[in-house]
Amino acid sequence: MDVSEDDLHLINALQIAPRISWSDAAGILGVHATTLAARWDRLRASGAAWTTAHLIGDPKQMCLALVDVDCEMRQRADVTAALAAIPEVVTVEEAASNRDLMLTVITPTLGRFSDAVVPQLKEIPGLLKYRTSLCTRLHVGGYAWRLNVLDKAQQNALKAFAGPEASGTAPPAVPGAPLPQSHLDLVPFLAQDGRATAAEIARSLGRNPATVQRQLNRVLSSGLLSFRCEIAQQYSGYPVTCQWFANVPPGGHEAAAAELRSFRNVRLAASTTGRTNFVIVMWLHSLADVMNAELALQQRIPGLELAESVVVLSAAKRVGWMLNPDSTASGAVVPAVGLGLEG
Repeated sequence: MDVSEDDLHLINALQIAPRISWSDAAGILGVHATTLAARWDRLRASGAAWTTAHLIGDPKQMCLALVDVDCEMRQRADVTAALAAIPEVVTVEEAASNRDLMLTVITPTLGRFSDAVVPQLKEIPGLLKYRTSLCTRLHVGGYAWRLNVLDKAQQNALKAFAGPEASGTAPPAVPGAPLPQSHLDLVPFLAQDGRATAAEIARSLGRNPATVQRQLNRVLSSGLLSFRCEIAQQYSGYPVTCQWFANVPPGGHEAAAAELRSFRNVRLAASTTGRTNFVIVMWLHSLADVMNAELALQQRIPGLELAESVVVLSAAKRVGWMLNPDSTASGAVVPAVGLGLEG
């Protein structure tokens, strides 16, 4: 499939405002609403782009763990499939480094990670060893990554239609006020389609549309979910993923994070426990850009020590979505549901 410049404009618009109506988007992009809807249907059907809702993973509200996995070489495919089938394991990547696979795991609590996820890891045939780093502060997430092909006026206009859930900065819900199961029932539909409407969800659940609209509004404002528009990496212009394990001086994490927000290709920046205390992930144009990125990082972040760089060979799963070898979405989704999340 070819992804045109117009397609990229639409994807960029949905990155900024994932749930914007086609009529509102049409006024900003200068394209008829029916044309936008048809274009989006084509992109979704091909797996070139998709919208989804996922647990934001903010350590202030839940547990975000980064897990390195070693496995038996001949069983790597089976281990990968078994890991991807675990709902709490939201991302699975194959690494060209001192570990075979890298996982991103999100659970409501550290206890849930220890009691529910770790036992499953130990039962997977061919999984030899795992090492866990826990995120203590999430500075930048993939929900904030943008193509930046629209002009500033268009971007600013779209931001007016983006709710707080689009940026991943929604205010946290009132502590101790759990979202009831009736609200959590909506999460799988939003994971499958981040643009799902209350009417569509109501039909699937057999509920009153007005009731579902109220429930959806509360889910959107809960601060637990982040909505994003994803693009198959091969069409993004940034086909290479590199992750750095780094050390930042104590007290320098917020300043480092502020500097990293000015890098347009950063997909993740987080403070962590473990052998290093900071993780950075970027999408890059080429392998040659790994060295360029490292030079830029060290020039702009005083005291930064890059302990290890890891290039990702492939991604089997990204925030719940199963991917094809060419980075397009397969259409299969393993949403995190039934986690007893607090709203």
